[in-house]
Amino acid sequence: MRTVYIETYGCQMNVSDSELMFGVLGREGYVRTEDPAAADVLLVNTCAVRDHAEQRVLGRMGELKRYKRPGDVMGVVGCMAQRLGPKLLERVPQVDLVIGPDGYRALPELIARARDGQRATEVTFKQWEHYEDVPPARDNPTSAFVTVQRGCDYRCTFCIVPMTRGPERSRKLADVVGEVARLADGGTSEVTLLGQTVNSYHDGEHDFADLLRAVGAVDGIRRLRFTSLTAMAETPAVCEYVHLPVQSGSSRTLKRMLRRYDRQQYLDVVAALRAAMPGLALSTDIIVGFPGESEDDFQETLSLVEHVAFDDAYTFKYSVREATPAVKIKDHVPEELKTERIGRLIEVVRRVAKRKNMGLVGTSHEVLVEGPAKRGDLLQARTRTNKIALLEGPADWIGTYRRVRFTGTTGSTFTAWPLEKEPEELVTAWR
Repeated sequence: MRTVYIETYGCQMNVSDSELMFGVLGREGYVRTEDPAAADVLLVNTCAVRDHAEQRVLGRMGELKRYKRPGDVMGVVGCMAQRLGPKLLERVPQVDLVIGPDGYRALPELIARARDGQRATEVTFKQWEHYEDVPPARDNPTSAFVTVQRGCDYRCTFCIVPMTRGPERSRKLADVVGEVARLADGGTSEVTLLGQTVNSYHDGEHDFADLLRAVGAVDGIRRLRFTSLTAMAETPAVCEYVHLPVQSGSSRTLKRMLRRYDRQQYLDVVAALRAAMPGLALSTDIIVGFPGESEDDFQETLSLVEHVAFDDAYTFKYSVREATPAVKIKDHVPEELKTERIGRLIEVVRRVAKRKNMGLVGTSHEVLVEGPAKRGDLLQARTRTNKIALLEGPADWIGTYRRVRFTGTTGSTFTAWPLEKEPEELVTAWR
């Protein structure tokens, strides 16, 4: 029996791509293992968005090489592989394969060649590649990622993604709907549509709003994640949650980043989203310390976080990425100042989120029970607004929908009580 171990870093697209690779190799008889010591093939699916992510992968490769036995194959795949290409073979002698996001179809052939001593690189962009004929090997039968778009045509000055994922291309609407229908037939009720700039989806005939409506109409799909203003409000399955990256609250900084909006335009979008979907939860991405960011620029970011009242934010210190336009921008922010600023930003993000979440204690919600919690004998569940709740219940609740009442919060995670455990008169009152 041939076994494969894949370790995944980075975004949801990378998680989806790892499922795709398990599917490619599964067709060749490979069996997945969670133990690198038991694997014949060890792959690390990488992120290249920040230098820290790449350094972490290089360190991890040094740890994984001790599991590599004669005849085993070790590979680096994903965005870092695409960015560095053959250089990785030079930097890490134990690596046999370097494969970018459009090269996964070649995995079986390249693994076979590597066993014969032929180290290989596959980092060619393929405009046609959507892996339509490869069923991903997904972990969760209830919830699934579905990639609707690959690549990105935006040219934000800080971003390496266009260079690691290639030009933007969208799958045909009928192909996406067909995949979702097959998932629903297999018991999947929650789908997350993935793409680098998913709201720019267009297959030549249909835009993202068309896609949302079509997927939301698939029988059996109860929750659909990702956003488009009009279609969100018109499609009941679309969850009341939007991840809307802002990157900075300063119009001056946004202009230097080559983002396609300024502060007021971003706030206008937020207002339109909340008008279309009352009760909407919002999360975002924020970069601290972009070249030229002044204290006034940073204060504008803090004020925007307070004004919008995000439910969550993913915060990052700006990291210089080779070959991005921002490399040419002068006036870099000192590392110690970036560290100090991100500390202040995280404090505001957490305070705002905790205040919002405290206001939800005592309210009732529908949750999808995802699996065992990481601690205790509890189950982990998620609301339509992406809030995580921990509750007591039997294992056969996993994959089902329940009504719960929030009983407390740590500021980010909730404790919850199943309403079916309460007397009917109290259940009615909480609703």
